[in-house]
Amino acid sequence: MSDERTLEASLAEVVEHAFDYRGDVTVVRRDGAELVGYLFNRDADAATPFVQLFAASGGDPVTIPYADIRAIRFTGRDTAAGNSYAAWLRSREAARAAGSARGA
Repeated sequence: MSDERTLEASLAEVVEHAFDYRGDVTVVRRDGAELVGYLFNRDADAATPFVQLFAASGGDPVTIPYADIRAIRFTGRDTAAGNSYAAWLRSREAARAAGSARGA
């Protein structure tokens, strides 16, 4: 999945979506450098607003000021996609229906 969202929406909105996303994102910095990782923290109200990522390559968390962000791309699979309560209910009902069909 490559749901690319850039700064067409406000940066704060994109950061909030990236924070709620359960997959890796790619942060494109203003200098063109890209960092792939899991965005686990953000603070839009700090004196210098920032995001923090666990880089996919490992190592210590990386802090990136909002001012250095040109774009955020949603490049990793959202590991929770389809795992909502509604999806669980559908799966449960399908299993029940399959069980009833086998027992008949």
